[in-house]
Amino acid sequence: MTNNVYIHIPFCVQKCNYCAFVSYCKLQRKKEYVEALLSEIKEFYQRELIKTLYFGGGTPSLLSIQEVSSIMDKFEFDTDAEVTFEVNPNNLKQEYLSKLREKGINRLSIGAQTFDEKTLKIIGRLHTPLDIEKAVKNARKAGFENISLDLIYGLPGQSLAFFEEDLKRAISLGVEHISLYGLKIEEGTCFFEKQPKNLPDDDLQADMYLLAGDVLRYAGYDKYEISNFARENYFSRHNLNYWNANTYYGFGCGAHGYENNIRYENQVDLDLYIKNPCKKQNKILLSKEDKRQEKIFLGFRKSEGIDVNELKTEFDYDFNRMHGDSVVKFLDTGHLYKTPKGYALSDKGFLLSNLIISQCCL
Repeated sequence: MTNNVYIHIPFCVQKCNYCAFVSYCKLQRKKEYVEALLSEIKEFYQRELIKTLYFGGGTPSLLSIQEVSSIMDKFEFDTDAEVTFEVNPNNLKQEYLSKLREKGINRLSIGAQTFDEKTLKIIGRLHTPLDIEKAVKNARKAGFENISLDLIYGLPGQSLAFFEEDLKRAISLGVEHISLYGLKIEEGTCFFEKQPKNLPDDDLQADMYLLAGDVLRYAGYDKYEISNFARENYFSRHNLNYWNANTYYGFGCGAHGYENNIRYENQVDLDLYIKNPCKKQNKILLSKEDKRQEKIFLGFRKSEGIDVNELKTEFDYDFNRMHGDSVVKFLDTGHLYKTPKGYALSDKGFLLSNLIISQCCL
């Protein structure tokens, strides 16, 4: 049974210079896209009670309230379902947010990225720092009690003090959740074609990450996953579903899903998706070994780490016997620490997560 849903809305007014997500500046296709999306949902959704639903993008806030309503009406929700909606801060009116809240959206994810106006222009964002503050205030007035802000570190010209100011501005708004992402220059982005000047090096990015952990922890935010911090009782249940290796529907252009031991991807090309929204591609049937590796990989992304007894029960896998030497090495260096259930990455361990996971997963 699948009780979690991701819906991709692949439209943007303007593509950000760092963005490698599936998104298109083709708002004239929005109406037919929503029709195709509704057809896909009708074909695959099995009327389960939905526990979490996440509208991601792109820019979901480009949808009209009528379009949001038509999508929401396709699902049946559990009484305490978490329904998240990504928004951009620019032109985000209280009236629009109030109507979202009335439709059952109860969590907002606001793409702030930085509070520095000059840097916002460099990375191709259309909002201002004041827009971020207004968006949070309007969301509160609309009745939202669960708000997340996205911030990026490693931006062009960003210093440690500069990033600390971003953190403090985010904290001052009283949001319940903060997601942090290190800038990566990916193929297909504007920054890949023309790399910006004055990019922080890897060491400075690492210092920013460690600084964030200290600043946010002091302000009352718990790091519950490698990139995510939240106040008590405000961990993203939808994202935890991913990291716990549970199933979810993926609807929309470029969306991924996981059902019946199969991971799949939808059409990435907008025209092809609209033409045939029910076509699933790149289907991968996960073996028991695949699922075991994912359980370890995703488990180490969480601050609580992995549960060795769970691995033994579910996969008959003795983690300590298979990876004892690596575990001892990383315990000695302080990159791992022992928990009541198994092992977890320390703050500096998260900086070497790929290396550690490769030695403790395969």
